[in-house]
Amino acid sequence: MTVFKVLSIATLSSLSLSAFAADFSFDRPGAGMGTGITPVGRLAWEQSLPAASYSESRDENGEKVKNTTLNADMLFRTGLAKDLELQLGWQGPTWSKTKVAGRSVEDDGLGDVSIGLKKAIDLNDEKLSMAILAEAIIATGNEGFSAEDDIYSLTSAVAYDYSDTIGTSMTMRYEVQDGDWAVSAIPGLEYQIAGNLSGFSELVYRKAESTDQEVSLASGLTYAVSDRMQLDASVGLELTGGHKNYQSGLGVSYLF
Repeated sequence: MTVFKVLSIATLSSLSLSAFAADFSFDRPGAGMGTGITPVGRLAWEQSLPAASYSESRDENGEKVKNTTLNADMLFRTGLAKDLELQLGWQGPTWSKTKVAGRSVEDDGLGDVSIGLKKAIDLNDEKLSMAILAEAIIATGNEGFSAEDDIYSLTSAVAYDYSDTIGTSMTMRYEVQDGDWAVSAIPGLEYQIAGNLSGFSELVYRKAESTDQEVSLASGLTYAVSDRMQLDASVGLELTGGHKNYQSGLGVSYLF
């Protein structure tokens, strides 16, 4: 093989990978869903490093309950077709510490697994994109770290790029667990800050049967290390309820 052919193949491979990266986007961070599909034959690994949450509430005796949780969830995505991908997730290992009246109890365990199919919808618009995800969360985790009953959901996301630096999105999630329904609405805003550094903000509204509505606000940063690798950091807080609830997270995502 001549030197010219070797250089030509290397150049075409580089351009091909760049094209893949241009059409692909990670779903981390945030509760909203992206509209990008993993290229066929590629694998995306999205890993929490980990996520942390802290909450304060009152028990039936009026004692203050403080709970701290660390969770290293992960998601694997692989392309099955140009507009279709398979998702396999695991809520991963979890550690928790609960403090009541000066006494602390620590516990740890493994979370549930999930499987889903995500499909892009062609809207014939360069700035407007859409995707839907059908997912099942299988309650296989340890007691205290599991949803206890399987959760089946259908999620849709629509994203609109106002410009090269500002984009908006709207995610709707409908789920059913043991016959009870819940709906979530997640409007989001993404904006480029400088170079490979970008930011996002989102509002999460959730209402389940026989429970009060939940509203939370989250914001964070993403840094594109390369076309295939992304780092992220985020913080959030619950705006409803009579107790404190905070979340934070670090993560890394890589496209193989």
